[in-house]
Amino acid sequence: MHTLAFKSASPIMFIPRGHHSLAQVLLNGSIYPVFQPIINLADASVYAHESLIRGPQGTPMHTPDALFREAERESLSYEFESACVTTAMQAWSHMDTPGRLYLNISANALTHAFVQNGKNALLDWIAKLQLKTRMIVLELTEHERLDNLDQLLEVANQLRSVGVALALDDFGDGRSSLRLWSELKPEIVKIDKYFIKDVSTNGNKLKTIQALQQIADVFGTSLVAEGIEDIADLRVLRDLGITYGQGYFIGYPSRQPLQHVSDLVRQTIFERQVAVFPELSRSSQGGHLRSLSLLHAPTVTVDTCNDELAELFAQDASLHAVAVLSGDKPAGIINRVQFMNEFSKLYYREVWGRKSCRSHINFEPRIVERNHSVDELVGILTSQDQRYLSDGFIATDNGKYIGIGTGDQLVRSVTEMRIEAARHANPLTFLPGNIPISQHMERLMKKKVPFVACYADLNNFKPYNDHYGYWRGDEMIRLLARIAMEHCDSQRDFLGHVGGDDFIFLFQSHDWRERSQRIVTEFAERALAMFDDEARTRGGIEAEDRHGVMRFFPCTTVSIGAVAIDTHKYTRAEEVANLAAMAKHNAKLAGGVCEYRDGLV
Repeated sequence: MHTLAFKSASPIMFIPRGHHSLAQVLLNGSIYPVFQPIINLADASVYAHESLIRGPQGTPMHTPDALFREAERESLSYEFESACVTTAMQAWSHMDTPGRLYLNISANALTHAFVQNGKNALLDWIAKLQLKTRMIVLELTEHERLDNLDQLLEVANQLRSVGVALALDDFGDGRSSLRLWSELKPEIVKIDKYFIKDVSTNGNKLKTIQALQQIADVFGTSLVAEGIEDIADLRVLRDLGITYGQGYFIGYPSRQPLQHVSDLVRQTIFERQVAVFPELSRSSQGGHLRSLSLLHAPTVTVDTCNDELAELFAQDASLHAVAVLSGDKPAGIINRVQFMNEFSKLYYREVWGRKSCRSHINFEPRIVERNHSVDELVGILTSQDQRYLSDGFIATDNGKYIGIGTGDQLVRSVTEMRIEAARHANPLTFLPGNIPISQHMERLMKKKVPFVACYADLNNFKPYNDHYGYWRGDEMIRLLARIAMEHCDSQRDFLGHVGGDDFIFLFQSHDWRERSQRIVTEFAERALAMFDDEARTRGGIEAEDRHGVMRFFPCTTVSIGAVAIDTHKYTRAEEVANLAAMAKHNAKLAGGVCEYRDGLV
C-alpha cells in the first residue's frame, strides 16, 4: 500500500474496498476541510486560514482525533495525510479568499511524499488548482517521531526554492524541539495553546512567551499564538507584540473562510487600553547566588599534617579557613583562629606538628550549593546553627568544591539578592516593585494612553508601627494592599508596591476617582479593627514623634495623590513618579484624595 501524494484529485490508491472503515471513507471522498482564521494582531486583518479535517457528520469518525486514531490503526497514516492536504487544496481553489493557506502534515509524511514523487509533483498539483506557492504554508506536526532530520532539511530547501513556507506547530508542548527550530529555520512558529491560555494572569507563561520572542528575533521567525479564547489574553498578546493570533475568540473553524473579524475582536485590537501584565509566581522570585563572592583557597585532606596546615595559613594572612576534601567533595572545614590558638601553645608543634590535622576538622561544615535559592539561604542565616559566622562556608557546584566564603559575604549576598528581588516584587505584599512599575508606565506612555498616576501613603503609620510593633505594622500594609486590589480593575489598573507603606496605582479606569475614594473610606473603617479598644475610643494613640516627644496621633488612614498624565507631554517614568510624589505630599496635607492635572492644581 502506498500513496501518490499531490499527483491527482484522488491520492489514495490500492486500498481494498470495504476492508476498513477509514479506507471506505477515503475512497468515498467523505472527508472535508474546515478553515480557522489566523489574524494579524497589529491591524485585525485576516492573514491566513488553517485547514482542519473533518469526517462524515453523525459518525464516530467525524472528529480529527478519531480520524487520526483510525488511520494509525489501519496503517493508513501517509494515505490519510495526503488525502487531507489534497482535499484542503481542492476546496481552497474554489474559494475566492485572500491570504495564506496553512496545511497540516507530519514531517515524515512530507519527506515520504518527496522521496516518492519529488517536488515537481507538488508544483504540478498546485498549478493545476491555480494556487500560488507563496500562499501555501506547510505546518509540520508530530515532531517527536522525526525519522530523518537531514532529509527533512533537504525537503525544506526544495520547498523554499519554489516559494512554499514552513511552520512548526504547537511549539512548547513537549514534542517540539529547539534544535529543529534552529536547523529548519521555519518562517513561522506556532506557540502551543498551553502557554496562551490564561497568559493574562500567569506571569510564568508570560515570561516563557517573551523568551520565545527573543529566540524568534534571532532566527527571523514570525510567531502565531494558538488557542486565544479570552479577551484579556488577546490584550496581553497584542501588547507583547506577537505577530499573529488564532483561537475560538477570534474565529471558529468553518467550511466558509472568515472574511472579517468580529467587531469585538477589532475593538480589542485597536483600543487604547494597555494590558496589565501578570507578575511571576512567588516561588520564582528568589533568584540564585551565581554571583556569590568566593575565595578559591588551597585545600587539605584528613592526612595533611599540622605543620603543613600552619604553613598554608602563614602564606595567606586573609585565609580565614581551609576546606578539607575527600576527592573533589568537601568533607570538613578548619577554622584559622581556632587552629592557630592550639598550634601556638607551648610544645604543641614538637608533639603534634607531624601528626594529622584530623582533630581540628569540623566534619559538619556549612555547605552552600551555587544554585541554592535565596529563600533557602535565608534559612541558614536564621537557623540556630550559626557556625558560618566564624568558620565561613564551603561553596559547591553540583556537589564539587569550588571555593570558600565568609559569613559576612553570605549575609551581604543574600541581602543584595533580596533587594534586587524586591525591585521586581515586594516581599511583603508580593505586588510588583519598582522595575515593573516603571515598565508599565513606559508602556502607557509609548502607546500614548492617558492615565492617572496615584501615590498612596499611610498617615500616622510610624507611630502605629512603633507602638504595636513591626508585625502589626506589616499587617496594616497588607490590609491596604488587599483593599486596593479589591477596588482596582485587574485588567485596566496597575497596582504596585514601592516599599514600606508607599503604593503606586496606575489607573486606566475612567472611574478612578470613585475607586480611590472607596479605598480611602474602606481602609479608614477596616484599619480601626487593628487598634485596641482604648485607642478606638480615643480615636488614636500616644506615641513619640520624630523628635522623641510624646504626643497624640489619630488612627491610621491613607492619603492618595493623583495626577492625570498627558502622555504626549511625558516620556520617562521618572517624570511621572516625581509628579505622583508631589501629589502625594499635598494629599497628605489634605488628608484624603487630592487630584492634580500634570502637576498643576
